[in-house]
Amino acid sequence: MGAIRTPRSKWIEEGLRALSAGGPEAVRIEPLAQALGVSKGGFYGYFRNREALLAEMLDTWEREVTEDVVERAESGGGDARAKLERLFTIVAAADGTAASVAAELAIRDWARRDEAVAERLRRVDNRRMDYLRSLFGAFCADEEEVEVRSLLTFSSRIGTRFIAADHGGRSREEVMLLTRKWLLR
Repeated sequence: MGAIRTPRSKWIEEGLRALSAGGPEAVRIEPLAQALGVSKGGFYGYFRNREALLAEMLDTWEREVTEDVVERAESGGGDARAKLERLFTIVAAADGTAASVAAELAIRDWARRDEAVAERLRRVDNRRMDYLRSLFGAFCADEEEVEVRSLLTFSSRIGTRFIAADHGGRSREEVMLLTRKWLLR
């Protein structure tokens, strides 16, 4: 019986975990192998080099935060408001390595220094905004209102992590629920 190989997906997952914790510089083959409890030789069975792993990490992230999210939001059917409610729930619960807020922020930081990553981020953000526009456009006739609601929705996903303000006796969760309610009116 042959040795069981560490699946390719585990290398990608561990790479995303390292990226989230320390940026792209933290994605190194030997530390990843140590974290997985394997030798680094298994890495080369899947990837030519570190750059190939980084590209696949970005591919995984892009797929999980765009097409996978859209598919899940659409899968329950219903009208645009029902899909938005599902989308808000999916995004709020995003705890997978690729879909985590930590990975999102690490990739955004990386994009500030790497034009190829910045281009990919632009593509992902455009895909997300297009989906939000399609949903809000189903019940908002005003194109400006659609754009504002889409941007506010997207901004709250990213920006709320940077805001340390109190909310007048309300919890952050309560304010986010009020925000959802307002966006869906």
